Amino acid sequence: MHPRDQTIFALSSGRPPTAIAVVRVSGPQAGTALTALAGKIPAARMATRALLRDRRQQPIDEAVVLWFPGPASATGEDVAEFHVHGGRAVLVALFGALSAFDHVRAAEPGEFTRPAFENGKLDLTEAEGLDDLVHADTDRQRRQALRQLKGLLGDRARDWRAQIIEAAALIEAGIDFSDEGDVPTELMGPALARIKALAGEIEQVLAAQGHGERLREGLVVAIAGPPNVGKSTLINQLARREVAIVSPHAGTTRDIIEVQLDLDGYPVTVIDTAGIRETDDPVEQEGVRRARTRAAEADLVLWLVDVPHQRGLEQGAAPVWTVRNKIDLDAATSDAAGQGIGAVGSRQPTGVIGEGTAGIEFAVSAIRGDGIQELIAALITFAQNYFGSGEGGLISRERQRQLLQDTAASLRRSVSVIQQGEELAAEDLRLAARSLGRLLGRVDVEDLLDAIFREFCIGK
Repeated sequence: MHPRDQTIFALSSGRPPTAIAVVRVSGPQAGTALTALAGKIPAARMATRALLRDRRQQPIDEAVVLWFPGPASATGEDVAEFHVHGGRAVLVALFGALSAFDHVRAAEPGEFTRPAFENGKLDLTEAEGLDDLVHADTDRQRRQALRQLKGLLGDRARDWRAQIIEAAALIEAGIDFSDEGDVPTELMGPALARIKALAGEIEQVLAAQGHGERLREGLVVAIAGPPNVGKSTLINQLARREVAIVSPHAGTTRDIIEVQLDLDGYPVTVIDTAGIRETDDPVEQEGVRRARTRAAEADLVLWLVDVPHQRGLEQGAAPVWTVRNKIDLDAATSDAAGQGIGAVGSRQPTGVIGEGTAGIEFAVSAIRGDGIQELIAALITFAQNYFGSGEGGLISRERQRQLLQDTAASLRRSVSVIQQGEELAAEDLRLAARSLGRLLGRVDVEDLLDAIFREFCIGK
């Protein structure tokens, strides 16, 4: 039997032990399994209490069971749900009982969502939105994923595709009736106007996105600088917990340490890197190499120093903010330290102190917390500008962006070649409609499906 014709089951709730665990079964044998375990199939979509028993009639657990006959179910197939007590022993017994049925097996990642897609319950953009919703770490990621799941992009793409097909029909009608005098002209005018309007609309969506799709992955901020300037102390302050070892000895951090932050709903990954210096230690040399690499790949670099006018990082593609640490030890401000006042070379407030040639400059005390809130506020503002209108944008993945770019290019090309022949324009319109079909997962995407659904968690 083909794997897609088998019945699958999986835990669809949190990792045990939990108060209640939900085990979902989907496929042609779901009704058989439900009848054997619960004694009967309850009324559709009505929670029913039942004592579950295995094939030897040994009790498994008191449970609540539900029955969702296909195609009116989440997957489009027959679906049974078992709501049992969430202990590991209960789940092991239930999984063992389910596995004993012929053609019933444990599900692989994405195997519940894939039949939903194949049975027309979801298009591919909505399936991607579901995956993003499951993996959302911040509220902004959740809201963006939920909009995709509700068809934010899919609905627009279906409308665009329908309009392209209509325009193509007009042009092809003009080809068919080319011997009717003024008929082609009457058909071409409305078709060209519609194509130009669609191309402009899609290009406007592409231009407005900025870094919107990066909201899924988050902003990457690297803390870099010479050894022993307080990088690990700063990342602990930002994380509000000890994630890095703090030591007065230079070279303590030799590998990359990452922490995930939620800054006003924006996902931010902060990286603590090894101190950048010349060294003969081969292990520390590798740490320095990795630090330079991650700093080059980051979206923002916080270059941490502890003395004024210390040599900065070579300017790369990412912005570099200079952060002067240890202002609590600055002799020039020691008399004002108790009032939270620090400066670089003079009496100035902590936090942002100006904008130099290397970018914005801050003065902080990572060990005491002076200036940290101002630094966090600046990071939030940077994230707002970086993500732009990403929360309200249509695009959430690079795959989607590429296919929309292909669509817009085909539309523009169809307008430019119309004078060379209506057949060429019609072919470009077919390519545009095909790109949107691939976006929705309805045309020639078999090579993509395994890769996309493999990213899902088991039980989805």
